[in-house]
Amino acid sequence: MAYYLGIDIGTSGTKSLLIDESGAAIAEATATYPLATPKPLWTEQDPEDWWLATKSTIKAVMKKSKLKPSEVRAIGLSGQMHGSVFLNAKGKVIRPALLWNDQRTSSECDEITKRAGGREALIRMVANPALTGFTAPKLLWLRNNEPKNYEALKVLLLPKDDVRRRLTGELATDVSDASGMLLLDVCRRRWSTELLAKLQIDPSILARVYESEEVTGHLRPEVAKELGLSPECKVVAGAGDCAAGAVGNGIVKQGILTASLGTSGVVFCHSDTPQYDAAGRLHTFCHAVHGKWHMMGVTLSAAGSLQWFATQVCIELAKKKGIDPYAVLNQEASAIPPGSEGLFYLPYLAGERTPHADPNARGCFIGLTNKHGRGHMARAVLEGVAYSLRESLAIIGELGVPVKEIRLSGGGAKSTLWKQILADVFSKSVCTINAEQGPAYGVALLAAVGDGAYKSIEEACKATISVVDKLAPSKGSQKAYNRAFPVYQQLYRSLKDRFVDISEIMQMP
Repeated sequence: MAYYLGIDIGTSGTKSLLIDESGAAIAEATATYPLATPKPLWTEQDPEDWWLATKSTIKAVMKKSKLKPSEVRAIGLSGQMHGSVFLNAKGKVIRPALLWNDQRTSSECDEITKRAGGREALIRMVANPALTGFTAPKLLWLRNNEPKNYEALKVLLLPKDDVRRRLTGELATDVSDASGMLLLDVCRRRWSTELLAKLQIDPSILARVYESEEVTGHLRPEVAKELGLSPECKVVAGAGDCAAGAVGNGIVKQGILTASLGTSGVVFCHSDTPQYDAAGRLHTFCHAVHGKWHMMGVTLSAAGSLQWFATQVCIELAKKKGIDPYAVLNQEASAIPPGSEGLFYLPYLAGERTPHADPNARGCFIGLTNKHGRGHMARAVLEGVAYSLRESLAIIGELGVPVKEIRLSGGGAKSTLWKQILADVFSKSVCTINAEQGPAYGVALLAAVGDGAYKSIEEACKATISVVDKLAPSKGSQKAYNRAFPVYQQLYRSLKDRFVDISEIMQMP
């Protein structure tokens, strides 16, 4: 039997998953690494940490599985999107990578929009407006703020693609991950020569673009030996974590939507044609499904909001030995009625992407009274993230995209309470599936397709993924949330200008 590896290079850690050709999970391993915040709202990581985590998790998986090197036929790569790996002529990393949730590039976004000829012209070229999280603004930030580093720059890679380089020696990316760089002609699935010229960016610094299941190379002999794999092992293009997670949830045809509760939250729907939101509220990217596209909305701090509350606010709870702070907070939140008795939480800890595209937005609790306790605040966090995801769902509805089924994924989806809140806030049933490994599972399936085990990713998903649970909304809770949702939306509009003032205060010396 053939086996396939899926590797997901995430923000907090890297996960390697081994599956067999039937899609059954055989072994998995995870390794974590730090996140640097040299200034407020700046986020960086050392690419070397990703590589070390990749090697350690592959070795752990191979040790657990006791497979022969030749039995692992192909590897698929997934990773956090938008991050920037800057390499010099010798292939050395110039500086730490700027990540997807880094908010330092507001002025560069304005510069890109101006150079492109305006917001509408930019969307026409690359299907999306300029947002601080994307890669192109990071490249311009390097040019504007670190000219010596920019002068030394010869190659720009995304996080998973730097791992690919180290595995195979090849400089390659895939259409889904490249879509988030703001440099790809998403409709034509190739680099936008028009925008590159307007931004005065040399296209030679960019990697070759592949479809997600295409083979981009094989393991370097010395790397294969170190990892306990064969140099004949293929490495397919893979996908950005959102598209990979969608594949891992079987979102490969119209009508099925996924809501993911990872560090960030993503509402993701498949599209057979390249549709885009003229207002630029949703992203339109190439899908990991060959020749298809997807639309998605992003909440920058989803499960990340709950993690912040548990570790930074409920510090003593987090420090207690033998206690899971998340289990305690879920239990306390479940005792609070829907709507948290008038307490609202805005999940803008790192600015916000959809629908506001506002790096100045700030997280806050609104409506606190002396009646509210930790359980109220915990539930308000869960509800605030659900409201934010509902905003993306509402835009998808406005655009006429059919939604017949919503599948939940990510670490936050393991909470029964949060799943019920999402069903109630969405006023739609939500499902969970038999596969819980997300992006790593998705790219493992892509590896299987690239190796010929399946004819297409649609065939692979049909053979391996099925719905195992369905949760219907509660009528009473729906009424409470439908009343609260417009209030939640108005809170951002009321505070938008004050967020700018707060941002200016934060930047004061």
